[in-house]
Amino acid sequence: MISANNVTLRVGKKALFEDVNIKFTEGNCYGIIGANGAGKSTFLKILSGQLDTTNGTVSITPGQRLSFLEQDHFKYDEYQVLDTVIMGNQRLYDIMKEKDALYAKPDFSDEDGIRASELEGEFAELNGWEAESDAATLLNGLGIDTELHYTMMKDLGGSEKVKVLLARALFGNPDILLLDEPTNHLDLDAIAWLEEFLINFENTVIVVSHDRYFLNKVCTHIADIDYGKIQLYAGNYDFWYESSQLMIRQMKEANKKKEEKIKELQEFIQRFSANASKSKQATARKRALEKIELDEIRPSSRKYPYIDFRPNREIGNEVLMVENLSKTIDGVKILDNITFTLGHDDKVALVGGNELAKTVFFKILMEEMEPDEGTFKWGVTTSRAYFPKDYTEEFDNDLTIADWLTQYSEIKDATYVRGFLGRMLFAGDDGVKKVRVLSGGEKVRCLFSKMMISGANVLLFDEPTNHLDMESITALNNGMIKFPGVMLFTSRDHQIVQTTANRIMEILPGGKLIDKITTYDEYLASDEMARKRTVYTSDVNVEDN
Repeated sequence: MISANNVTLRVGKKALFEDVNIKFTEGNCYGIIGANGAGKSTFLKILSGQLDTTNGTVSITPGQRLSFLEQDHFKYDEYQVLDTVIMGNQRLYDIMKEKDALYAKPDFSDEDGIRASELEGEFAELNGWEAESDAATLLNGLGIDTELHYTMMKDLGGSEKVKVLLARALFGNPDILLLDEPTNHLDLDAIAWLEEFLINFENTVIVVSHDRYFLNKVCTHIADIDYGKIQLYAGNYDFWYESSQLMIRQMKEANKKKEEKIKELQEFIQRFSANASKSKQATARKRALEKIELDEIRPSSRKYPYIDFRPNREIGNEVLMVENLSKTIDGVKILDNITFTLGHDDKVALVGGNELAKTVFFKILMEEMEPDEGTFKWGVTTSRAYFPKDYTEEFDNDLTIADWLTQYSEIKDATYVRGFLGRMLFAGDDGVKKVRVLSGGEKVRCLFSKMMISGANVLLFDEPTNHLDMESITALNNGMIKFPGVMLFTSRDHQIVQTTANRIMEILPGGKLIDKITTYDEYLASDEMARKRTVYTSDVNVEDN
């Protein structure tokens, strides 16, 4: 068990947390939620001992081992992948290294033998003989192929490093597991594997995540950070949302009844306070009035943008025709003879582990890159808006937010443009902020403003939820569902894919395409084995379920 006891953290004069008391018990998975800046990651750092509190203490049951997801992606660059994972149990790793050093000594003494015997006993108690196979199992489950297990960490890509560090945190059955955004940079297959791992994990898990589907899948409790307090709810994310909304509704209804009673008492007092025969009753009403207290309903720190993509014109029947499209990057074929046609009702989710293939495909469709072979043609009634995965150049200038958005608007009226910024939570003086200094989440919301103001009837999104808080993800999800045009998108957010897409395209290793008209959950259920094949035939066509 791990608990926070009267924990307060002040940053300057501001109290981020105030007298927090909460216990996290064995066998439960706790999801930490709250608006950006509420202190979710900070609270995990306090629990892990990486950050000191202003007041209060954190207590851990004696003898229990705590593990957390390392955020420094370069810390283990000089270690092999397998060693990095095993270092998740530092004591076991130290024993392994000391054993190796002892057995490598040319003058192995009796004292060395005694020490080696002690180490062997502790090594066995820590399941050391299974360490390498357990570490390999974790790596394989997260999508790190066996041939990479003895590679140096510095030679891995960014997403591969994230997976190794996650395997490191999970290794050795820790008693307390702290995970800060563990699904970031994971593909949907790796996220599904992690979900199953945590569901079957028997110890304490505390996780920060913006992935609503993930929280619903794994969490037994939700710890909501708001108003500088942490309120614990039993149940998953959806249960928290319904419970919190119900609580607010009940408080508002109770206040409404109290306000009606207050008005009634005030009217009686006003009418009869000067009437001698009614003076006692008026005095009694005054006392009753003084006792009525309205429940304090403070505004939440959560803010939801309003995302509404409205096409300027209706789309026709001919949307997009792709024929025999192929592309090779650095000698590797990532798109191979892809052919399909989009209809005017299609909302397509691109899935699959090859992130580069999906990004290249979007760039080809947006004419930012040429295919090696094949053609594509957009319908004459289509207009397109694109959210790229890398939007660095878009904000590499000294424009203000308002001026930046105005350049993409047919209507140059300042009030009109600021209306779109207001929907994205840019209010007042925010419009004069330079786009160069915006945070990741602010830049994403700017791009949504650009897409909304375009009035496009075809939207293309390449991982739009990166850098977004849960409120913005929810707003985006609702906007995507309501959009009446055609959409192609890729996202690691399972709920967005499931609730938005009516057609799934998976780009397979080697560049072939599976194309099915179905929901994402139905696709996973019906093609789970087919999706894991390593050799694919070339005759993969659209199938209707």
